[in-house]
Amino acid sequence: MSTVLRALGARRVAQVAREEGVGDTNPAGGPTLQSTMSTLIDPSFILGTVMVIVGFAGGAVAARFLPLFLSQTIVSANLVVTALLGTIMLNIALHTRDWVAVWLVVFSLCLLGFSSSHRTGEGHEHSIHWGLFIATIVLSTLALLGVYRLGRHGAIVGGAMAGLLFGVIAIAVRILDGVHPFDLKVLLTDPAAWTIAVAGACGFFVQTVALQLGAVNGVTAVLVVGETAGPSLVGVLFLGDTAKAGLGWLAIVGFIGAVIGAVLVAWYGSGDPDHFGEAPPMKGGWHRGREDFDGDPDDDTTRTADTARTADTERGGGEYGSVEDEFCDADFTLVEDDLEADFGGPREDDGPAASRNARNRAQ
Repeated sequence: MSTVLRALGARRVAQVAREEGVGDTNPAGGPTLQSTMSTLIDPSFILGTVMVIVGFAGGAVAARFLPLFLSQTIVSANLVVTALLGTIMLNIALHTRDWVAVWLVVFSLCLLGFSSSHRTGEGHEHSIHWGLFIATIVLSTLALLGVYRLGRHGAIVGGAMAGLLFGVIAIAVRILDGVHPFDLKVLLTDPAAWTIAVAGACGFFVQTVALQLGAVNGVTAVLVVGETAGPSLVGVLFLGDTAKAGLGWLAIVGFIGAVIGAVLVAWYGSGDPDHFGEAPPMKGGWHRGREDFDGDPDDDTTRTADTARTADTERGGGEYGSVEDEFCDADFTLVEDDLEADFGGPREDDGPAASRNARNRAQ
């Protein structure tokens, strides 16, 4: 719900900027800081932000008590909700290939839930706290540079970076000291707490910019891959997360299936956001991209002609071209009279035959 509402806020801000004739992109093609700030105060975006906080609380509890490869993969099920709500609130059409990818994610989640152990490892080194904080600073810097320097190509990069930062939050919550038993001083001096603050703020901002740049399904798909894969690997390698005895292979199959499904949704859902409802529909089948204006993906001729005709019409030339390029009957008559005079045109009493002969000579 949060993702779709924030995407709706980004769409509204883009539409208002267009109506007012205000530029909302920087030289690289990315959104300006002013347009991002306008998006942050949109009512739909604010409601979505409230839902982010509620969702974060639930995810934090899950990360504390479940293996990260299970809790984060369950969280990635928001991809399904985003796709469904996008069809209703953002008029995004889903094809068969999209449904196949979405349900691949759901099926894989079921495999993971069945095979994972609900006991988490206890031990971890304190050096992991500092290493996680340093990694967060590096990721945040790369994320901010990516979304503002890559222009229109920064949507997928921004979504993936936001996912990694959200995944870092799950790891930090898992290893956070001072929670049980509660000790405020220990909690605030733990580098893991600083990691949560930095990763949360930067990840939220980067995802906002990514939603301005790209389609909501594509951004969300790479986000869930980032917030699932990173914490899952860290949990297994460093935090003692395991699967049920004899079902490790099933957990691996489920994890790989969930990642592949999310990548497929990202591949078919990535692209420029249709903030103004003017883009052609997405291609059906297993082809990626949008249809041509004439509805034939293999023929660009009609699309080019239609585009040129539309541009001429907007300049005031009607359906077939601009006013300056059209000959009217009066212009043709003047040209004909001039040619007849130059080539010795007939007098009025010479008759129709002489007139036709003069026109032939002129031609």
